[in-house]
Amino acid sequence: MIRLGAGPLDRIAAVGAHCDDIAIGAGGTLLTLCLARPGIRVDALVLSGGGSEREQEERAALAAFCPGADLRLAVHKLPDGRLPAHWEEAKAAVEELRAGTEPELVLAPRTDDAHQDHRGLARLMTTAFRDHLVLGYEIVKWDGDLGRPAAYQPLSPETAEHKVRLLQEHYPSQRHRPWYDREAFLGLARIRGIECHARYAEAFSVTKLTLNLGG
Repeated sequence: MIRLGAGPLDRIAAVGAHCDDIAIGAGGTLLTLCLARPGIRVDALVLSGGGSEREQEERAALAAFCPGADLRLAVHKLPDGRLPAHWEEAKAAVEELRAGTEPELVLAPRTDDAHQDHRGLARLMTTAFRDHLVLGYEIVKWDGDLGRPAAYQPLSPETAEHKVRLLQEHYPSQRHRPWYDREAFLGLARIRGIECHARYAEAFSVTKLTLNLGG
């Protein structure tokens, strides 16, 4: 398996259409990054859930997923499932995030995600962050939209288990969902691990990547 190192990594951005998207899609990667780089700045944006119990869940969860990080989180109040009808507000939120950060890495939904909110946000990211590495995370759900990812972040068994514990602990409002359980999260991580010769992994899509092999 070909491995590319990240080089200097002092600031990342993470975005989600809903509270819990970032943690489900990239929680293990956040744990790995933040534990390896104490003090790393994480600028996070969530488009919906602001002012509700879901925002409280998200703030506690991302603090746990980003141990030792300089976490800056904004949670907006766009209605769940209606992002296409609120395009201007979503675009303004993404542009506000872009104006306040210069990350080396951006974690966002996949552009081919079946959920309209995820997909819409993903398409905004590649226009606002044109010169950045944007990794599109995946979220298991009933739509059955999982594809063939191009990039993998291996996770140690301890990190994979830690991710699942935090998901179960910090998002009680989601426990009723039939796909929101330990088997689903670890099962997908195990499959992605097999694909990159690791025990567990999180997988990402990449729309565009510039190499610097001679640097």
